[in-house]
Formats: sequence, structure tokens, C-alpha cells
Amino acid sequence: MHHRKTISKGPPSASKIYQQPPRLLILHIALPSWADICSNLCEAMQNFFSLACSLMGPSRMSLFSLYMVQNRHECILPFVQVKGNFIRLQACISELRMLPTEGCYGPQSTSLQLAVEDGLQQFKQYSRHMCTGTAVPCTSLEITVLTSQPGKEVAKQLEEGLKDIDLLRVRRLQVVQVTKGILEQTDSSSPVEEPSNDESYILGTDIDLQTIDNDTVDMEMFFKGWLHNNETDQEHIHLLLPSKRLPPPSRARDIPMCLKCDLQERFLSPSLLPGTADGKLRTDDPKGDVSTLYQMASQSSASHYKLHVIKALKSSGLCESLTYGLPFILRPTSCWQLDWDELETNQQHFHALCHSLLRRDWLLLARGEPLSQGHNQKVVASTFYVITPSHSLTLLVKAVATRELMLPSLFPLLSEDPPEDSLTIVESMLDSLELEPTYNPLQVCSHLYAHLSSTYAKPQGRIYPSWESRGPRKAGQLQTNRVLATVVPLTMTPAPDTAPKMAAASKASSEAFLPSDSEDEYPSQP
Repeated sequence: MHHRKTISKGPPSASKIYQQPPRLLILHIALPSWADICSNLCEAMQNFFSLACSLMGPSRMSLFSLYMVQNRHECILPFVQVKGNFIRLQACISELRMLPTEGCYGPQSTSLQLAVEDGLQQFKQYSRHMCTGTAVPCTSLEITVLTSQPGKEVAKQLEEGLKDIDLLRVRRLQVVQVTKGILEQTDSSSPVEEPSNDESYILGTDIDLQTIDNDTVDMEMFFKGWLHNNETDQEHIHLLLPSKRLPPPSRARDIPMCLKCDLQERFLSPSLLPGTADGKLRTDDPKGDVSTLYQMASQSSASHYKLHVIKALKSSGLCESLTYGLPFILRPTSCWQLDWDELETNQQHFHALCHSLLRRDWLLLARGEPLSQGHNQKVVASTFYVITPSHSLTLLVKAVATRELMLPSLFPLLSEDPPEDSLTIVESMLDSLELEPTYNPLQVCSHLYAHLSSTYAKPQGRIYPSWESRGPRKAGQLQTNRVLATVVPLTMTPAPDTAPKMAAASKASSEAFLPSDSEDEYPSQP
């Protein structure tokens, strides 16, 4: 953006693998596109929050707020804690489903800008009043604008409208354009673009532009990206590779090559969710079900967890029964504190390693080096990992068993061919199965979302409404109840008949506190 300070990433701090910044989602969707998007978006949000609110262990999402921009902006949900607040979020999604879907008006030119300003003011006040003294202070905010308009035009509109606004508390500003299956706009001067699903732009250095399909699964996966650890204050893992030994008489110590990597989960651990597997995996220990690798990588930035490569293995020489725990992904780090030359060199070496391992059909055996425990440390057991290359710029890491963990297993080898009659029966059974070339988890549903949603009690009574930052509703339209805002909303010029109502709502909201779902949050109506 021009003539303003660049969006700040915040000061360097200890990277926590779970903690993600507070998020403000602004739905910038004009009519009649809302009719096409509403169902898929609401289902995706319902599925996502059923997961996010149910995950045990440290919270991966802290605060969340939602605005809607159609003919004007309105706050659907003020900032609330995500964990344990599924009932509030579900009520918010229900309200989205009841918004009008008919009409042809579009958002006013200033509505989106006001939504950003209002949300930013809400965040600043929430941080001042609610985050004082907390272990993880609310320092920066990520803003996502989900739009049905051409993404580049929305980004330019934001650049112009926010050029004089202080955005130092904004960690990231992202415009996400929903494409495919949306009614085309009638204005021929600004046609809807048709970028590919994975196409992404960066406008200047401030606004990220991305596209997603108008599809429940695609939207759901976009929201799940919020559960990833996207912290870039430091790299997570140092992968140490032995250097080429120097010939005698040199006695210089061999210095291993160090690849700086970021760690990413492949999937959520089922043990962190209630009702999975045999239903007995739930534990109150926030780290009990997370692998050692993930725990160690989330330690303070004062030290880095190291994987020291000690041997190479043939790909065919490892039995899958010897691996255990969750698989994780290693990729070249995107730590912003490293200079560009180091980042580029690190990525090139990582690329070369993936290529060479694939060409040789090799795996790597690595030993996890325990973090320093001080001078009086006791003997610490090492964990070993097997590292597998892929055709993408990533490595797969899984823990592998050691001698101490092994149990006796004497299994007979297959003898000669089985009896002909048994072979015929089994072959006939196998021929009746549908054969898929690959496993696609997106096509396999365990009904986990429905199970998680059903574990929460439906809200009883009413939730006090928030401020009225919207125009009057149509006659006969259902007025839904709102979560009470904790801080005063952005000052706006209301219509004369709504001024007393807004003043009263603002006064009440400044004195409010949002209890968790476990508390008595539905008081009886006086």
C-alpha cells in the first residue's frame, strides 16, 4: 500500500507450534452471488469449527470475528475465543444462513473499508481489555476478505481505502476470491477472472490474493489452513547431513551441512478428538498424544531441534511395521529473519537432496538430538526417524522403532501356492472389488463432523444481541439473536431513529464479558 507503513510481522518471539494469530473474516459477497455461495460456505464453516473447537491440547486458534459486507457492513460475531465456543459459532453460522439471498445490489464502495476499520478497532480494544496479563498476548491480527468480486479489484479498493489507516497491528491482509459456480456479474467492464484453483498473487508487499472454488471441500480445506503452524519467526528443524571428509593430513573437524526446515502436520491426530478410534484415546495431558518431534520443534527459539542423519537405507529395506506415530512433513524454511541469499541456497540444497534420494531410491535414518538439559542433565534417550523423499519439495518424517522397543515376532514365510479351490474363491472375491489407482482421503467420510457437532448441547434461551450496525431489516424478516460485543464498535453516523438504540447497545457492550460455553451464558430474559 502507498504512503503508509508496511504491515508488521510483529517482533521476533519464541515460536509456539500451536499458537496462531487472532483472525478476522470479512464476507464481501454481493447479491445475487450470496445465493450460490451461502450453502457451501456455511457447511464448510460448520465442519471446520466442529474440529477447531473440539481439539484438545493447546489452542490452535485464539480469537475469531466475522463481518458481513453486502449493502453495508455488519458485525455478525465480535471477537470470541474459539476453543470451547462451538455453540456461539454455530449460532453465527445459522444467522448467515438466514441472510437475504435475493436482490441485485452490491457492496457500497466504503463498506469494506469500514468493516476493516471496525474490526481492527474491536481487536485493539479487546487486546487492551481482555488480553492483559495473559501468557500469549494479542499483538497482531490476520484479516481475510472472502469475496465474490474480482480479487484484484477488491485488493486495489482496499489499497486505496486503507492508505491512511494505521495497520501496524495487522499481521497479514488477504483477499480470497471465490470462483466457479457463481452467477456472472452483469457489468462487462469488470469481468470475473478465471484463474486456476492454486493460482496466487501478491500485490505489492502487503495484500495476498488467492482463489478458491465455490465448493464445500475446497472452502473447508482453506479454513483448515488456519490450524497449520504458519509462524515464520524461526525455523523449526535443523537437518544435519554429513559433509565430505577432508583427506589426511588435515585434521579439521567435519562440519555437517545444515538444512533449515519447517515442520508441518500431515493430518490431525485422531487422539486429539473425542469419539475417534475406540473412544478411549481422550486424555487430559495436552502433549500426551503428540509425537516427540512435534513437541521438541515447539520449544523456545533459543535452541533448535536437530535431526542428525547417520545412515542411508534402500527404500525396499524398511518394513512399515517398524514405523510408529504421526507422520510429519519437512520443507525448506520460510523464516523471515534469514536473508534472501541464505533462504535461496537452503531451498536449492533441499531440492537437490530430494532429487538425489529419489534417483538413488534411498531413505535416510536420522537421530533426534535432545535439547540441552544443563550441566546436571541425566541420560536422555534418543528417538530415531526415517526420512522419505517425495516428488514435491518435501520430505516425510516418521519415528522408527529401536532395539529397546522391539517385541519378538516370528512369522512364517509364505509357502508354496495355496490350494486351488481356496485360490479360486479368494480371486473371485478380489475381482469383485472396485480398484482405485490411489487413495484419496477427501472421498472417505467418517461422519466425524456430525459426531463432533452432536456432542455440543443446543443453545437454550437467548444470547444478548450485539450493536445494531446494520440497516433496518425487511418487514417480517426474522431478527436473530447476537453474541454481545465486549467493546464499543466503530463510531458511525446512524439514522435518527436508530441513534438511541446504538448508544444503548454500545454502552452495554463496553461493560460486557463473554463467558465460555461451559458457563451460564444463556440467562433468562428479565
